[in-house]
Amino acid sequence: MLVNIYTDGAARGNPDGPGGYGTILSYIDSKGTEHIREFSQGYKKTTNNRMELMAAIVGLEALIKPCTVHLYSDSQYLVKAFNEHWVDGWIKKGWKRGKNEPVKNVDLWKRLLAAKEQHQVTFIWVKGHDGHAQNERCDELATTAADGCNLIDDIINEI
Repeated sequence: MLVNIYTDGAARGNPDGPGGYGTILSYIDSKGTEHIREFSQGYKKTTNNRMELMAAIVGLEALIKPCTVHLYSDSQYLVKAFNEHWVDGWIKKGWKRGKNEPVKNVDLWKRLLAAKEQHQVTFIWVKGHDGHAQNERCDELATTAADGCNLIDDIINEI
């Protein structure tokens, strides 16, 4: 089964300020029925890269059975890590980049790798604010989470 995951993170331009993520997971079941799951979460004292990672993790961890996944993100940080094998390099170097620069968010990268192992995942970079309906919806969710600074209940719509 093919599952599309659309993600977005928002840090509000302040690493010590609010941040949040929005994730949309969509798929069509064997009967041809489309299903959409939306997730949104607000956090404080975080960065946009961290939110992008959380958005991807939540989408992948929501999948119980192994799936073929297209994960869309406007974060080059996230997409390049997998498409340009940055993570493999980080693991081999003990999670260091360049001149012993430690990799940030190692706990989340490891959690994402574990979630990714369950599925066949293709990471696809989507330019932000390009008018794609799902991408815009994720941006909405991420902005709401960032502004609210609190848990927004998961919204599950089965169409």
